[in-house]
Amino acid sequence: MPARPATLSRRALNRALLARQLLLKRHRRSASSTLEHLVGMQAQAPNLPYVGLWSRLAGFSHEELSRLVEAKAAVRLSLMRNTIHLVTARDAIALKPLFQPLHERGLYRGSPWGKGLTPKDLAPVLEAGRELMHEKPRTVAELSHLLRDRFPGRDHVALAYAVRYVVPLVFATPRGIWGAGGPVTLTTFEAWLGREPGPPIARERLVLRYLAAFGPATPADFRAWSGLAMREVFEDLRPRLSTFKAESGGELFDLPRAPRPGADVEVPPRLLPDYDNILLAHADRTRIMAPGEHLGLFSSNGIMKGSLLLDGFVRGSWIPVKVGGGRELLITPFKRPIPKPERSPIAAEAMRLLEFLAPGEAQDVRFGPVKS
Repeated sequence: MPARPATLSRRALNRALLARQLLLKRHRRSASSTLEHLVGMQAQAPNLPYVGLWSRLAGFSHEELSRLVEAKAAVRLSLMRNTIHLVTARDAIALKPLFQPLHERGLYRGSPWGKGLTPKDLAPVLEAGRELMHEKPRTVAELSHLLRDRFPGRDHVALAYAVRYVVPLVFATPRGIWGAGGPVTLTTFEAWLGREPGPPIARERLVLRYLAAFGPATPADFRAWSGLAMREVFEDLRPRLSTFKAESGGELFDLPRAPRPGADVEVPPRLLPDYDNILLAHADRTRIMAPGEHLGLFSSNGIMKGSLLLDGFVRGSWIPVKVGGGRELLITPFKRPIPKPERSPIAAEAMRLLEFLAPGEAQDVRFGPVKS
């Protein structure tokens, strides 16, 4: 009779996740290798990956990632869950074909732009859109104006978003370079990276990479992270994987030799950017958030608002605030106050983050009232 799989507690899953996410300690490794290990980083706002890498890497500088983006060795594009991620160029080429059908379904089923559109009707629009976006990077608004001239009488805004969803595009610089601004422009893979996307990454390979970065996990967890259903791939990989049992009773898959530290391993305070994938990569988020906690800590107005991990779990949010000629980092605890003895290491980490965000400016850390 085969042995029963070991049960992993919530804290054990937390420590395993933090180890995979390079958050038990800062690591000395390149930004490029870290992007690939994490299978990309959330980048709805272009500065988020900089903070995410700062939280994970020793000696990380803005310039290291900026150089990758300027050299087109790292690129922002829509991938998992139809959201914007920063990945290496190599991963962009391999991942995009696998997620492209998800983006197309998003147009027809999940967006306001796909109503009344059909692939047949869109064929000439997509051809024109590809040509226009290949000429030079353009905003969606610029594309819509050009499409209005070519397809009079049609909803040119909807057509532009159809191109945005269906034609494989990447975001162009200067956005994505630290300290640089500019409009949100996109262009084609061929124009930016010199080739079309493909061939696609093997599904088995993507599941293994997901487990290396986020395991132990279930097929439902993988779907929450990616937007793709791959239960059959997990089953095909079962002979190569270890299995465990969650406290809730579900079956967890993992790489046999992946790190699974003890549940009592100490964890330093960590300050993560909003939308960090560590918070979005599981159907059951209790390994990182308190049961019943929601994702309302995310910013909705473009102001960076990150999360505070204390003892490995989300215990509050942080936001940089301009005060006079300098800045302070406002930390807002969730549910209950942070005891004063625990504030000193948090404040020290917050000061380091402020120096990273705004070097040389007068700085301070403030603990705000508890948010229930």
